[in-house]
Amino acid sequence: MRIKPFRALALCLLLTACGAGGGSAPRNLDNACSIVSQNPNWLREMKRAERKWGVPVHVQMATIYQESKFKGDARTPFRFALGVIPMGRQSSAYGYSQALDGTWEEYQRAERRFGAKRNRFGDAVDFMGWYMHGSTERLGIAKTDARQQYLAYHEGRTGFARGSYNSKSWLLRISGEVASRSQTYRNQLVACRKA
Repeated sequence: MRIKPFRALALCLLLTACGAGGGSAPRNLDNACSIVSQNPNWLREMKRAERKWGVPVHVQMATIYQESKFKGDARTPFRFALGVIPMGRQSSAYGYSQALDGTWEEYQRAERRFGAKRNRFGDAVDFMGWYMHGSTERLGIAKTDARQQYLAYHEGRTGFARGSYNSKSWLLRISGEVASRSQTYRNQLVACRKA
């Protein structure tokens, strides 16, 4: 009788480990060279997205840092009623890019990438490049402008066009941090010859 609960627990642990999708973040998130040294295939994937969509690696990295801290299984926090009753997550955002369900599905249809997964790094940066490329085409935002690209990424293109971010001082502060981190990452990548 004791074997069955143990087997069930072992199976749950195994399934959790297999489905984790790269949940652990790099050790030093403040150093772009360290991040890409720990994950050389990430640099290849970001450079591929840069060639395809024109969004620089450092802009991709700064956005991923802000959205998920480089955790493939990142999700938004739970909402609670009365402070204790779980009411579901704040949004459907998931993965490295924190793409929402609907936007991810739009990307999959547009790019015919129905097997793409938000917790797979290469897919996440391709999505990010696709989205930012669209923001450039529709809103005229330079692909090198990490601050404006992040605002459009966070608010959605319609929200950005309406200027919804102007009433969110916290978001304006964060978009400035994204721009600063993007520049820091760029300088670091140049210094370690990874740019």
